[in-house]
Amino acid sequence: MTEFAKMWEDRFGLEADTAAKHLNPTIEGLLTRRVCRTFAEKDIDGGLLDLLLACAQSAPTKSNLQQYSIVAVRDPATRRKIADLVPSMPWIADAPVFLAFLGDVRRIRRLAALRGHDYANDNADTFMNACVDAALAMQMFIVAAESAGLGCCPISYIRNRIADFADLLGLPDGVFPIAGLCVGWPANDGYVSMRLPPDVVVHRETYDDSDLEAGVGDYDERNHARFPLPPGKQRHTERYGVLEKCTWSENVSRQLSLPERDGFAAFLKSKGISLG
Repeated sequence: MTEFAKMWEDRFGLEADTAAKHLNPTIEGLLTRRVCRTFAEKDIDGGLLDLLLACAQSAPTKSNLQQYSIVAVRDPATRRKIADLVPSMPWIADAPVFLAFLGDVRRIRRLAALRGHDYANDNADTFMNACVDAALAMQMFIVAAESAGLGCCPISYIRNRIADFADLLGLPDGVFPIAGLCVGWPANDGYVSMRLPPDVVVHRETYDDSDLEAGVGDYDERNHARFPLPPGKQRHTERYGVLEKCTWSENVSRQLSLPERDGFAAFLKSKGISLG
C-alpha cells in the first residue's frame, strides 16, 4: 500500500479513488490530522503562540468586517475553572493554552457610534457571518498549529454552559462564544477519525442524496469495525438502551432526538444579539 493509499484508507476506510500526484506537505497534514486529547506537560513559547494567532487572523472574513475575537487563556487557575464547567473533558485543564473563539458584533457597533453612523444590521445574517468568521479563524489556527507539531481539540461543549463561560471570560454585550480550542504538545500519537465517504458529502452540480441509506450503511459498518462504540459513549441510553452494535448513524440520531442547548437563543438575546 502506498503512503497516499494508507492516508485515504485511514480517513475513509476505502481504497483511494483519486490521484496522489497533487500531494504536498499541507495536504498530507490535513489528510492525516489526528484527534488530540492528551497533552504533554510542556508549555508553548509565547512567540510561537503569537505567530499562530497571526495565522488565525489571516483567515478569510466576510467583506473584511472581521467580526470575531479570540481570548487566549494561559493561566492555570482560569483553565481549571473552564475545565470545571466541562467535567467530562479533563484535557481542557491539561492543555497549556485554551483559546476561546468568539463572534464579535460589538466592535463594529462601537465603531459605527464613534463615526456617527447608524448600525442597521442587528440580524440573523450578521450573526451567521460572525460565526463563520470565527470558525475560519479557528481552522486557520489549527492548520498552522498542527504544522508546527502541536495538537488541537475543539470544544463546542462550552455552549452547554454558555452563560457561565461568558461570565468567566467577561464577555460584554455583542460578543458570544463559538467554540473553545485546547492547544498543546501531544502526549501520544492519537488516531485518525474515519469520516463519511466523499460520495455522501460531496455533490456534483446539484444536491442528490438518493443513495444516502446505502452510503451511510456501508460507512456505519466500516466505522464500527474500527471504532466499536462502548456503552459509555452511546447517547441517551436511559431512553434507548445499550446496543451491542451502536453505529454512527444510530448514535447521532439518538443525540439529536432530544433538544440540545435550547437556551442558546435566549443567551444571545440577553447579549443584545438579534436573530430577526
